[in-house]
Amino acid sequence: MSWPRIGWFSDLFAGHIDGPNLDVMTELTEDVIAFLSEGTRTAKLGYVAADGRPLVAPVWFVVDGGQLVFNTGRDTAKGRALARDPRVVLCCDDDRPPFSFVQVQGTATTSEDLDEVRAFATRIGGRYMGAERAEEFGRRNGVPGELLVRVTPTKVLKAFDLAD
Repeated sequence: MSWPRIGWFSDLFAGHIDGPNLDVMTELTEDVIAFLSEGTRTAKLGYVAADGRPLVAPVWFVVDGGQLVFNTGRDTAKGRALARDPRVVLCCDDDRPPFSFVQVQGTATTSEDLDEVRAFATRIGGRYMGAERAEEFGRRNGVPGELLVRVTPTKVLKAFDLAD
């Protein structure tokens, strides 16, 4: 089955990266950081399973120093996958017209430094659950066995106002 052609929009989603509203860069720009940091937008993390299958999982994150930062367990599917292969992609979108998205391809590094894990777990909890619950989430997710994951961008795709 083939999808009907709807101008450049179908090309963009078919993998032909050339649309009038698409920008490609190697680092996070101020407008991309603002978009990624708006509200409680959840990222979709793409990574590779042990058998080579592509997998996608939602993650809560913050932007810090030009990197996307999130927590996950060392022994989770994500944690094990990142130990095997640090190449990842994260995508955040605004599903309201005129529709926008940012895709960040990059390399993940992990840390088990408990102070750092707890500090970011608290910050991430505050973003998604509110300041009044930030410490609760920091204590819950900033524990031994949890990882702090930092994704350093290698390629960033930005498409704002796709329907305009």
